[in-house]
Amino acid sequence: MGRFLALIYGAIAYAAALGTLLYAIGFITGLLVPKTLDGGPVVPAAQAIMIDMLLLSLFAVQHSVMARAWFRQWWTRFVPHAIERSTYVLCASLTLALLFWQWRPLPGTIWQIRDITLAMALTELALFGWGVAIASTFMINHFELFGLQQVVLNLRRREAGELRFRSPLLYQLVRHPLCLGLLIAFWATPVMTAGHLLFAAVTTGYIFLGIALEERDLIGIFGEEYRRYRERVGMPALYRRAAP
Repeated sequence: MGRFLALIYGAIAYAAALGTLLYAIGFITGLLVPKTLDGGPVVPAAQAIMIDMLLLSLFAVQHSVMARAWFRQWWTRFVPHAIERSTYVLCASLTLALLFWQWRPLPGTIWQIRDITLAMALTELALFGWGVAIASTFMINHFELFGLQQVVLNLRRREAGELRFRSPLLYQLVRHPLCLGLLIAFWATPVMTAGHLLFAAVTTGYIFLGIALEERDLIGIFGEEYRRYRERVGMPALYRRAAP
């Protein structure tokens, strides 16, 4: 029964993550959702900046701290190992949902593309960035990344296979294609408001900080193999360094 409940919990966390991801696409691009990055009640700029920075900081702290090995070692003393990743995913979804709900827009316009063709092209580029980010999760292990594989293996009383370093498809061109896709999605917009600029700038800084922390962990896990990969493949631009 415990294993079956863990599976249900993992499925709920996975569904929450997918729903949050789809809403994030609409929230940032301003398409098909009731509340967007530039929508909602307008408050004084100082108040909006304070609220938005708190929301972004909450997500950054949750997303970074819960991903660290030292936290997972402590956390799994209280949370079963099989649902540790699902719990992380669920917490990330909840903090993002809070951000969507409480975000305060800053409507001042930084730039606006009035040419319809160019504006549509930028929106399509943003959607392409989201596509790259999502596709990159399937190039490694989408279901393990979102915690679903762990609860399925737990139900079947099977252990995960030995952790091996892989760099398939886009990972041969860029070390972090998911991050590259997000950067494209955040910055490619026909209308850049002050609120959108705040979101894009802060999340860009967080992305590069997250990359530094993740690469430190990957070197700790894979050692020289990852160092050689890092020397060969650049970040975040799409290119391969020439062999020496």
